[in-house]
Amino acid sequence: MVFFAGPSVALAPGVVAHTSTVPPQKYRIRTVVLDAGHGGKDRGCAGTSAREAQVALKTVLELGRLIEQNMPDVKVVYTRKTDVFVELADRAGIANKHNADLFISVHCNSGPSVAYGTEVWTMGPHKTDANLAVAKRENAVILQEDDYKERYNGFDPRSPQSHILFSLFQSAYMVNSIRFAQHIDAEFKTRVQRHSRGVKQAGFLVLWKTAMPSVLIELGFLTNRNEEQYLNDKSGQSYMASGIYRAFRTYRDELEGTSEG
Repeated sequence: MVFFAGPSVALAPGVVAHTSTVPPQKYRIRTVVLDAGHGGKDRGCAGTSAREAQVALKTVLELGRLIEQNMPDVKVVYTRKTDVFVELADRAGIANKHNADLFISVHCNSGPSVAYGTEVWTMGPHKTDANLAVAKRENAVILQEDDYKERYNGFDPRSPQSHILFSLFQSAYMVNSIRFAQHIDAEFKTRVQRHSRGVKQAGFLVLWKTAMPSVLIELGFLTNRNEEQYLNDKSGQSYMASGIYRAFRTYRDELEGTSEG
């Protein structure tokens, strides 16, 4: 429940306050920020030929095209549209600057060659060592940034203690983040027919300072030859983008529908 506070007005004795006849504004998702992970000097994880930065960017551009084509009333902002390096704090800063209603960060996974499947992450506590390991891998990109200790308040991506300290900072947006993540996971499983490794929580720096619901999507494992081939193909990227788009459409319809009446 959200309460809106306004200035108090003192009324003279005997004066009756009149309630406003202006109906409350309906909630609308006006801006979504799409974040292609890594880029530039940071290529992310890699398969035999595919690079995470490239796969994430191509998928994000297709997702943005779908939103722009089908939802002209929604503004799409990209943290990058080319192969450039963007610091993690700047990615969140872009979302906050545009007062975004939703932040979607797209990545690819790495692991043993037998590992496969999608994962959708929200900001939250690490419940297993495996969750912490994923967060530490994605957060390690800040080691390529200048003055990262000053920019991230002394955060050390190699330290489990650092991750634990801020893993609950986004609690205000957790409910809707999980709601959206579950829609993405459902689309991946049912319509895209991908193996799902579930909706999970961990402390990701890229989600940490975003002042809105946010998710981080792992499209699959580039270290798995079959998944690498799928994710490095234009049709595979299109399927994944369309799954995220449909989840966004459902999420938007739910939130905007519940604000009516």
